[in-house]
Amino acid sequence: MKKRYALVGTGGRAEFFYGAIVKDFQETSELVAICDINQTRMNFTNGLLVNKYEYNAVPTYKADQFEEMIRKEKPDYVIVTSVDRTHHTYIIKAMELGCDVISEKPMTVDEEKCQEILDAIKRTGRQLRVTFNYRYAPHNTKIRELIMDGAIGDVHSVHFEWLLNTEHGADYFRRWHRDKRNGGGLLVHKSTHHFDLVNFWLGTRPETVFAMGGLMFYGRENAEKRGVTNFYQRATGNENAKGDPFALHLDENEHLKGLYLDAEHEDGYQRDQSVFGDGISIEDTMGVMVRYKNKAILTYSLNAYMPWEGFNVQFNGSKGRIEMRVVEKSYVNSGGLKEDEGALKEKTIKVFPMFAAPYKVEIEEGVGGHGGGDPVLLKDIFDQPSDDRFERAASHVDGAMSILTGIAGNISMRTGQPVAVDKLVTF
Repeated sequence: MKKRYALVGTGGRAEFFYGAIVKDFQETSELVAICDINQTRMNFTNGLLVNKYEYNAVPTYKADQFEEMIRKEKPDYVIVTSVDRTHHTYIIKAMELGCDVISEKPMTVDEEKCQEILDAIKRTGRQLRVTFNYRYAPHNTKIRELIMDGAIGDVHSVHFEWLLNTEHGADYFRRWHRDKRNGGGLLVHKSTHHFDLVNFWLGTRPETVFAMGGLMFYGRENAEKRGVTNFYQRATGNENAKGDPFALHLDENEHLKGLYLDAEHEDGYQRDQSVFGDGISIEDTMGVMVRYKNKAILTYSLNAYMPWEGFNVQFNGSKGRIEMRVVEKSYVNSGGLKEDEGALKEKTIKVFPMFAAPYKVEIEEGVGGHGGGDPVLLKDIFDQPSDDRFERAASHVDGAMSILTGIAGNISMRTGQPVAVDKLVTF
């Protein structure tokens, strides 16, 4: 019998899930309804379902009809891909109405909402899964394998540097993410991937977090300091935005036009705001230190205006060192092919044993977005999951432990003090 899925939030991340359901997993799954605050966006989604995927249009429900949708359509699962600060609302309502939930990362944006979700899981007994596709990328799984198999002994420290470039990194400052209330800033919205990877790689949990950060490149004030004098509020149709490499012109991309520009009249949301405008409350430059339960130490940096996209990570252990370098393709969310999101241009893993010659590690060639992780994750969600030695499927506990590092980092940036993660929520 097919599992029934309803989806809430039809923005940029939604098609990753509903496209897979209606194209690749029709034998096991069916999409029965969609929900959003914006009817135009849902109509556009139904147009894609019919014309792009040759599926049927599905019933649409506005956000205030979410509970009616669940009662009427009786989904087994609700997929949550709405604005981050609303995740907890839909997760909790869905579980209270008898559904299991699949949530896009981050699970939620602060410790209070996280506690509400944890309490609802205890109360309802329902399951919540958080979709960490980076775990499934072959190069990231290979790091987990090397550490599990003792290639460098006990890992004592990790240095992790993530670079967002002037296309993808800038994109967070054009859209709703620029308001910290919506996504918790990049330490929660984006770094949840990276903090989850460290938890996954080391098989441990964060204990203490200290962070510093600020808005140092984007925003009007920073642009003014660099001598910029030509400003605009939004790019589309604006003369001042022509020739600006940071501008996104919605009318030049049919998908972005249909999903956002044509839907503006309903809710006023502008997807193409200037990254050098006012009202940006998130950081673009961050440094974090974490001590873990196993006493390992992480030093982490995230910068959102770099010349290339990807990351460097080094692991120092009792028997040697591992170095990994990954360069990803540049992209704008919903501005191109899904398989280009996080796709790789370069990847290398090198092991430096303490008393032997260093060697390069062979890495399986993944196909698809996020370094080949996306197709493997989707198969794990919508098909029969196989036995997985690496335990890549992420539970609500994994979802919580990843965001709590970023949440603790936000608190630390605000207070100037280290933060004990165990004091933030109760499991």
